[in-house]
Amino acid sequence: MSGKNEEYIVEMRHITKRFPGIIANDDVTIQVKKGEIYALLGENGAGKSTLMSMLYGLYEPDDGEIYIRGEKVVFKSPSEAAARNIGMVHQHFKLVDNYTIGENIVLGIEPMKKFLGFIPYVDMKEANEKISRLSKEYGLEVNPTDLISDINVSIRQRVEILKMLYREAEILIFDEPTAILTPQEVEYLLKIMEELRKGGKTIILITHKIEEIKKIADRCAILRRGALVDILDVRTTSTQEMANLMVGRTVELEATKSAAKFGKNVLSVKNLCVRNEDKVEVVKNVSFDIREGEIFAIAGVSGNGQVELADAITGLMKAESGSVSLLGKDISGETIRERNRDGISYIPEDRQKFGVFMDFSLRDNLTIRRYYKEPFSKNGIFRFEEARKYAERVIERYDVRSGQGPKTVMRSMSGGNQQKAIVGREIEEHSPLIIFVQPTRGLDMGAIENIHRDIIAERDRGAAILLISLELTEVMGLADTIGVIYNGQLLKIADASELTSQDVGRYMMGVTEA
Repeated sequence: MSGKNEEYIVEMRHITKRFPGIIANDDVTIQVKKGEIYALLGENGAGKSTLMSMLYGLYEPDDGEIYIRGEKVVFKSPSEAAARNIGMVHQHFKLVDNYTIGENIVLGIEPMKKFLGFIPYVDMKEANEKISRLSKEYGLEVNPTDLISDINVSIRQRVEILKMLYREAEILIFDEPTAILTPQEVEYLLKIMEELRKGGKTIILITHKIEEIKKIADRCAILRRGALVDILDVRTTSTQEMANLMVGRTVELEATKSAAKFGKNVLSVKNLCVRNEDKVEVVKNVSFDIREGEIFAIAGVSGNGQVELADAITGLMKAESGSVSLLGKDISGETIRERNRDGISYIPEDRQKFGVFMDFSLRDNLTIRRYYKEPFSKNGIFRFEEARKYAERVIERYDVRSGQGPKTVMRSMSGGNQQKAIVGREIEEHSPLIIFVQPTRGLDMGAIENIHRDIIAERDRGAAILLISLELTEVMGLADTIGVIYNGQLLKIADASELTSQDVGRYMMGVTEA
């Protein structure tokens, strides 16, 4: 028997994949029809990306078989998968920083011409023209001559999608594609996927965002801890049902919090101005205060100065002018470590660049803030056993999925579990001020529910919370006070109860009262 089944463009039968200490996929079977949008839903570490990495040739399954258009295949590399018209946009982009957008897109399949008929050269002019045409056709506008190092995350994502389209992929795998996009960009991307499907492409969407699946997917496979739980018709399944299946228990879809009890001022930002590396003013004369027991949320479209504002408060960026005070003390001239000691905890937007050391163990990353203090150090000697026990407590408390516990190297963990580790480390400091930038970016519903509960618990403990989020639902659900940032300015500061999401959305686009 040939095993051919013409109805399905992709079949993965009884796939099992093991890593040290973990079964990433346990006897998983999925079948994808040509021209459908097929979603893979699951928590972080559920095995979604691993499954698709095998379809893309990054890993080989330990057991099971893969069929493409009814024909059995064994992919030993992504180039073999690409030869079968399979493309993948990864959650952590695979781009070369010091190359241009165009050079990244054609990398490995450079269009060659011959100068004087015999000297080979890469015809970037022709490639850039083709990329410009493609980018306009799909509404993914980019400038092919820009360097990757000079562009923001949402443009980088467009580059990854264009890389697939340039290679004429027909089976498109999107791994958490909306994790770093604004609400407007998400809507746009979903429209692009719809256009791609109309053009005959088959899309496999790896995500944990049920509302996006409801908008766009035909069918949805739910994975939990490596195993396939169910395959559902999206139209006939409720959001709550999907969430419960994904997490394995009943999930609270909305955060619940008691009335705020404000105390004294913890953070006072006065007339803060910040310039970026290009000397452009990105934070313009910003002033606000946060009190004990208050969640102050800054809403805004990506790239409006909110990250630079957080970096200036924590010392990662130098302010041009203005002041930052913590508990009445001016900390504007202090180092990052001094600000940490004074009582600032920080969950940064770019977790891999500023949040963790990727090649350190989970234990070392969890103790990095106070490895030189008791109980982790005594008389200048590091106490490994104390550090291990502490790491195990944090791993357990924040449900950090790691194959080898505290010994796990950070790089080997999923992005969502790296994020949970950072959030756990910073919350466990119980600092007077905790700054969360995109705390639930790339996380699944169960983890989001837990982190929201932790943020509210810290607020109820009396901490001042600065929350910077692109997720409007997160801002509206958690904030006591909302500040809306546009083009580096705080356009509006108001009690959360006085603003609707439509009001906030208008300010986010720069529209002020007439």
